[in-house]
Amino acid sequence: MRILVTGGSGFIGRHVVAALQDEGHEVAVVDRVPFSGPGVRAVTGELEDPAVRDEAVAAGTDAVVHLAAETSVLGSMERPALVHRVNVEVTAALLELSRERGVGAFVLASTNAVVGSFEGTFTEDVPLAPLTPYGATKAAGEMLLSGYSGAYGVRTPALRLTNVYGPGMRHKDSFIPRLMRAAADHGSVQVYGDGLQRRDLVHVHDVARAFVAAATSWPSGPVIIGSGISHTVLDLVDAAREATGAPIPFEHVPGKPGEMPAVVVDIGRARARGFEPSISLLEGVRMAWADFAPSTAS
Repeated sequence: MRILVTGGSGFIGRHVVAALQDEGHEVAVVDRVPFSGPGVRAVTGELEDPAVRDEAVAAGTDAVVHLAAETSVLGSMERPALVHRVNVEVTAALLELSRERGVGAFVLASTNAVVGSFEGTFTEDVPLAPLTPYGATKAAGEMLLSGYSGAYGVRTPALRLTNVYGPGMRHKDSFIPRLMRAAADHGSVQVYGDGLQRRDLVHVHDVARAFVAAATSWPSGPVIIGSGISHTVLDLVDAAREATGAPIPFEHVPGKPGEMPAVVVDIGRARARGFEPSISLLEGVRMAWADFAPSTAS
């Protein structure tokens, strides 16, 4: 297949591009950050620009994997208009251009933030009730996909990702990279509250496989992509200590207002479509450590 990956220069995007190429697909990338890699048609620019979209969605494209987005929850609260423009208006424009050019599938990178705060196990059937502009824009994106699937027959899977980690996170500021930097620099980390908050972490290699499967064959609708196992923050510290061999001291600081005590997801729908997480937390943290270890850090 000929598949366009938006945001293909990003953390998840580069793994998706590699996974698609491994399966023999012809890949194009559009991103504001230049992409370099063998065998990839690269378009550099902002997707808000119609000319960039026009160049990216070339005739003969079979599927679009739409990863490009403003993903900061805090940033969405500070700049809601920008996030709406990038996450909703650009998605709508890409969908319409894809329809006009006969693209058969459009896959959205979504999030469980579309359902907001929820006590219990997340499934795809939990009603949409986002609590932030970011979550609202992703919910809007899912609704756009549903409309185009119903009206025009476009195949539109939406992958609701949990916390994605793995190689290529040196520029990130989420908890796993903070742990890796603390190990490399003999530093420490802060743990919010008691550290017993539970989170589902899924390795980026598994996520990339899910996007390949979604682009090539999955039906329309939301699918939760996670590991299916929730770990406490203190579990993550322990895994990082074992993976790096560093003590990684930490201090407890007051919890953040509104932080969810637990994120537990049911990945039964993904499993029914052939997805199975393959990388354990400890193995995955060891793979992430390779980017930060003093012998490889630049």
